[in-house]
Amino acid sequence: MNQHATPTTIALPTTGRRAAYAFFRDGLGLPTPGDPAEDGVPEPLRVVLNSDTEVMLIPADGFAFVTGREATSDGRAECMISLPTESPAEVDARFARAVGGGGTAVAPPAMTPWGSFYRALVADPDGHLWQLMCLDAGGQASAGSEEDA
Repeated sequence: MNQHATPTTIALPTTGRRAAYAFFRDGLGLPTPGDPAEDGVPEPLRVVLNSDTEVMLIPADGFAFVTGREATSDGRAECMISLPTESPAEVDARFARAVGGGGTAVAPPAMTPWGSFYRALVADPDGHLWQLMCLDAGGQASAGSEEDA
C-alpha cells in the first residue's frame, strides 16, 4: 500500500502559460508551486486548490501527447470547477480579483436563481469556467453586489 497520497489532478489545456499563471496566482490568489522555468512560470504549471486537489495546466499543443486526445479549440467550456468561499463578500472580492487578473466575467456575483447559494462565474484566459461560491449565504447577497430581480 502506498504511504504517500497524491492529490487528485485535473488536467486542463492552456494556450498561454504566462496569462494562466498570472490569473491563478494573482487573479484567484491560488498557490502555484514550483521553480520557474526559462519563461518565468513553474514547470509543470500546477495550481493547488486544496490539500487533495490540484490543476495541471498543459500547453494545448502538448495536450494530446499527455492525454491521448486533442484539446478543443473552439472556445467551448467542457467543465466548470467550483471553489468554495466563506462568505458572499469573499465571492465578491475573489471575483473582482479574478477579472482584474485576466479573467472574463461570465456571471456577476448574485444569489443563484434557485436561491440555494451565492456565486459568481469567471472564465480563465483559456475559457475554462470557475465558479466562486458560498453555500452558507443564508439567502443574503453581499452589500456591494447586484441581486437577481
